[in-house]
Amino acid sequence: MTTQAIDATIFASSHPDIAKRTSISSLIISCLMLLAGILAFAATFEMEDHSSTLSMGLMVLGSGLFLVGIFRIFWKSKEVVYVPTGSITREQSLYFDLKHMDVLRAMVKSGTFSPDATMKSENSGNIRLDIILSEDKKFAAVQLFQFVPYTYNPVTSVQYFTNGEAASVAAFLAKSKIR
Repeated sequence: MTTQAIDATIFASSHPDIAKRTSISSLIISCLMLLAGILAFAATFEMEDHSSTLSMGLMVLGSGLFLVGIFRIFWKSKEVVYVPTGSITREQSLYFDLKHMDVLRAMVKSGTFSPDATMKSENSGNIRLDIILSEDKKFAAVQLFQFVPYTYNPVTSVQYFTNGEAASVAAFLAKSKIR
């Protein structure tokens, strides 16, 4: 387990074993959307009746596919990866009632996430637990926040867990999520 300063937030912090890389599959899908958008838009100029419903529909479809393709290339083509295993990570936030504050703080600071805990997350709450978890459950980053009017303030520093500790974080999350 390693930690980072309390003023850093989990989604803005960096860890040497976490890297952003370009997702080839996402890039291919984005390029296909761009190509389909260009072809649909160009098809409208080949039609004899430029004011027909089909022509207008193709123009709108082509423009939409083109814009979504551009958006995906610039903002959705990156993925965050846990470098030692090559596993993609996912970010999530869980919300809890204030009565669970002490237990959650102790769990985050000690790194002992009990899957037997009976806490259930809620749709919103005064306590927010931010998590980054690799798909293979070999890496986890956790930080606890408390809502103080108008904003969530960090209660703990960013805590990093690997291997068995990360697996226990994943087990805790699976048990505490809203069904």
